[in-house]
Amino acid sequence: MKTRTILEGCTRALVPMVPDDQPLSISSASVFYNKEMELNRDLSVASIAAYSEIIASRKHLDLLDITYVDALSASGIRGLRIAKEIGLNVTLNDWSEEAYTLIRENTELNELTGKVRICLGNANVLLHKERYNIVDIDPFGSPTTYLDAASSSAINMLAVTATDTAPLCGAHLNSGIRKYGAVPLNIEYHSEMGLRILLGRIAIDLARHEKAMQPMFCHATRHYVRAYLEVKKSANSTDKCLKNMGFIAHCTKCTSRSVHYGLAVHIPEKCEICGNYTNIAGPLWLGPLHDKDFCDSVLIQLSKRELGKKEHAAKIVELCKNELDIPTFYDQHLLSKQMRISAIPMEELLKELVSNGFKASRTHFSGTSFKTNAGLEGILDTLRRFR
Repeated sequence: MKTRTILEGCTRALVPMVPDDQPLSISSASVFYNKEMELNRDLSVASIAAYSEIIASRKHLDLLDITYVDALSASGIRGLRIAKEIGLNVTLNDWSEEAYTLIRENTELNELTGKVRICLGNANVLLHKERYNIVDIDPFGSPTTYLDAASSSAINMLAVTATDTAPLCGAHLNSGIRKYGAVPLNIEYHSEMGLRILLGRIAIDLARHEKAMQPMFCHATRHYVRAYLEVKKSANSTDKCLKNMGFIAHCTKCTSRSVHYGLAVHIPEKCEICGNYTNIAGPLWLGPLHDKDFCDSVLIQLSKRELGKKEHAAKIVELCKNELDIPTFYDQHLLSKQMRISAIPMEELLKELVSNGFKASRTHFSGTSFKTNAGLEGILDTLRRFR
């Protein structure tokens, strides 16, 4: 296996060389490494550093006492960064002997030999056997194969990435149903749909272990979704958590939508605005996606670290922090096209909505998206004023 040396943050790593004319895939190299996920890993370092300080403060621990596992390590770059740039007690695992060897080389390269534990084996076996303060699942594709074991293992935080956005967002409907036990819809807010479908599946997996989750910082960026979830163990907390599960009824004719909390709930068949039959998505997570105070802590961590994607990462966290806690967003360009009017600057629209007594915010999902409690008719009335 031919390798090259890369630098992310303060961590160096040997990674496989893939020919420029070969598409990136899990089969294009014996050990997978995706340069495009550097932003994801920068955010991981800042988010896990922020939460590690919370654990250390609550339990009066040193950072080295906090256990972290990257159960699907590949080259080891993510977990090595956690060890070197934060200083946690890190376990790296992969089933591939080539990955295991490369992780060892990268551990030596960063002078972490004896400080990082390296395992060769099945991720699910490891996670069912051992408990960690922070469990990180970052697979190529869907994380569903590992969620039960990860839910069993996580003591304080569960971090999960999913790159199979086509099933999650409804583009591959049947695949999404099979993998996530939910119906996704491929509509204008499909990116948020995918994130909430993933969170719903995680909440159900945690519930089997009488554990609850509180989303601290969750985002959908390009081809993946990522969630950082605080984990709490108690039947009472679990029952409260599951009350955030439910369904979204969406009208494809007028784009109106309504949310319905509960796993067994009556949902009207027709749209209250235009009378068209609605499509139902779910079950999925309807609760918060972010904790504002935690986002502030992540921003502080980003500001004081040497990171290749620092500015982009901070922009995502800032948008998430200020995003309204309302399920689903609207796309201004789509609404303007339907009304046959020109789109206006987003800040003008948000200002007008707020002046009319509504709440409104940008979202991190796209530059043309916004959230508001105005409802579709209130939004359309506001847009008509700009004709």
